[in-house]
Amino acid sequence: MHYIDISWPISAAMTAYKDRSVVCITPTKLFERDAVRESLITLGSHTGTHIDAPAHFIADGVTTDDISLDALVGPCTVIDMAYGFDVITREHLIAVADQLQPDTRILFKTRNSVRSATDLFDAHFVYIDKEAALYLAQCKLKAVGIDYLGIERDQPGHETHITLLNAGVVIIEGLRLGHVSPGDYFLHCLPLALVGSDGAPARAILSR
Repeated sequence: MHYIDISWPISAAMTAYKDRSVVCITPTKLFERDAVRESLITLGSHTGTHIDAPAHFIADGVTTDDISLDALVGPCTVIDMAYGFDVITREHLIAVADQLQPDTRILFKTRNSVRSATDLFDAHFVYIDKEAALYLAQCKLKAVGIDYLGIERDQPGHETHITLLNAGVVIIEGLRLGHVSPGDYFLHCLPLALVGSDGAPARAILSR
């Protein structure tokens, strides 16, 4: 079995959405003084590689701790969308419709993947538009992931998010796919079990 880590390492220097600094790791015990090391870690619910729970954009949506791991663990397909366009549209998805199988998980690899873990935030990242989200929802997928910190660029009404979340599709953002070849894998994406949270950082791994 071969494992591929597709999560970004979490640090104070990592890329943050709109350059909001959200990670702080503060030592609370020092080995030299206390003969042990401990730290206080402060970070946002959408830090680095993470999932969006329905509660992120839906008033009565379920929170992170209520999301079934069945949506995040299982067969998946990494689809190459690194063709130079800025937005994934319905037409792009129709071209790869044979890969969008029901009850599976789809991870989109785009030109976003050329970035490093510490680059400044790029507001021109590749995203998924509303019509593409509607198409994905109709495919009855379990999860959709993308290789940047957002699946849309703050479009009015957040329609991409709401369309997918209302359809029961879990959103995974901030995936690290630059070293991953397109194809079929087994996804292990385990978010922190944060009770009542709108999202949570996750460790995501592919195996085959």
